[in-house]
Amino acid sequence: MKRRIFLQSFAALIMLPLIPACRSQVVGETSSPITRINKPLAEWRELVSPRAYQILFEEATERPESSNLVYEEREGTFVCAACFLPLFESAHKYESWTGWPSFTQPIAGHIATKIDFKMIWPRTEYHCARCGGHQGHVFKDGPPPRGERWCNNGIALKFVPIAEQLPALRG
Repeated sequence: MKRRIFLQSFAALIMLPLIPACRSQVVGETSSPITRINKPLAEWRELVSPRAYQILFEEATERPESSNLVYEEREGTFVCAACFLPLFESAHKYESWTGWPSFTQPIAGHIATKIDFKMIWPRTEYHCARCGGHQGHVFKDGPPPRGERWCNNGIALKFVPIAEQLPALRG
C-alpha cells in the first residue's frame, strides 16, 4: 500500500508543471471569434444520438474503422455533429491508416485544445470551440509541413459536400 501511494505521489509531482496547460485554448486566430453555446447537457442529449452524446459530451472514443467518414474523399467541409460549426476542410483530410478520420489542420479559431491525462501520459485533446463537443486528439506524427495529425471521432462530425454548400452561397 505504501509503495502505491509513493508511486501515485511521484506521478502527481511529475505532472504538476503541466497543470496550467490543462486549460482550454482556441487554436488559430480568426477575424470573428466563435460565440460559445452554453446549453445544458440534457438539451444536447435530445439533439444528438445516444452514441454521439457519449463521444461529444462524455469524451468517449469510437472503435477504429467504424465511421464511413474515414473513406470520405469528396470536396466539402466536416462540421461538428452537435452544433454544425465547420471544423475541417476536405483539402486537409488525409489517410493516416489509424481507422479514424484524420486531418493536417483545423479551421482557424474553430477548435479548442486542452491536455488530458486519461491514458496517464498527457495528450492534446480538442473540442468544438462553439459547443465544447469532444472531437478527438492531435498528435505530432502527421505529414509535413505542420507534422500534426488531428485524429477525429467520425460520429462527432458530419460531412457537407461542396455541391450542397454552393446553392446556399448563391442564394
